[in-house]
Amino acid sequence: MMRRPARSVLGCFAAILFAWAAFAAAARAEDDLRIQEEIWALPLALPMFAYLVRPVGDGPFPLVIMNHGVSLNPTDRSFFPLVEFRDAAQWFARRGYLVVAPVGSGYGAAAIDIPERAVYGPFFSKIGKCSNPNFHDAGLAVAKVDLDIIDYLAAEKRIIPKDVIVIGQSAGGWASIALSSMNPPQVKAIITFAAGRGGRVGGKPNNNCAPDRLVEATADFGRTSRVPMLWIYIENDTFFGPDLSKRMHTAFTAAGGRAEYHLMPPFGNEGHFFIGSRDAIPLWSPLVTTFLDALK
Repeated sequence: MMRRPARSVLGCFAAILFAWAAFAAAARAEDDLRIQEEIWALPLALPMFAYLVRPVGDGPFPLVIMNHGVSLNPTDRSFFPLVEFRDAAQWFARRGYLVVAPVGSGYGAAAIDIPERAVYGPFFSKIGKCSNPNFHDAGLAVAKVDLDIIDYLAAEKRIIPKDVIVIGQSAGGWASIALSSMNPPQVKAIITFAAGRGGRVGGKPNNNCAPDRLVEATADFGRTSRVPMLWIYIENDTFFGPDLSKRMHTAFTAAGGRAEYHLMPPFGNEGHFFIGSRDAIPLWSPLVTTFLDALK
């Protein structure tokens, strides 16, 4: 029997590798084409812009709402990005969700604070002075926006009305905890990253505004909250460190709330912005996947 020359065998092997690489590249391109990104103007009671990413097709799809954090500085709010959690949002969209990340009133293009002209944007998530902070209403104000978004998209027949997940980071996570206290029937789960209010007062790390009052407010929300929740915090978060986040979780669950708590190892120079990094997705996605699979 005549042996095939080694060069011929190597050539066949190279051809197979090339074909596999081409197939993998096509699969990746196909994966990229499965979702599409859009910018919407949401016609709510307080109109706002939103980043939207969804699977290609007409739907309806299950919904994910992603709530961003808060800056009390008007100048910082004016430079707020239109898309903050793009990689995380796309991760959910590739799993079949329509993802809406609203840019709150008083942020970005809607930030119109010009004190010398007595013009102020509709920023409605202030907590007041640390001597008497109103953590409750600041959270519930954003929670009401989430309900308006759900109602609007349901009326447009874009979403499956009772298949909604709400996700929030920092003050957006606090609003998501507030939303849980309302037990909206459309929301099947809530996930928070570094949730809280009043962190880094004066820009100083681990300098919190009335932390005892924040823990009390968390317990208040827990008394009526029955939505399954996943709370993710990071060890080197200088806004809401491990001691405070554990106190919040203990108060919430002792009051009756349902929340699974995870403290992740340090991430980068500041763990508070964990969800905004593409590199963090392999770290939090297994937790999120396990949590959501358990709800099926």
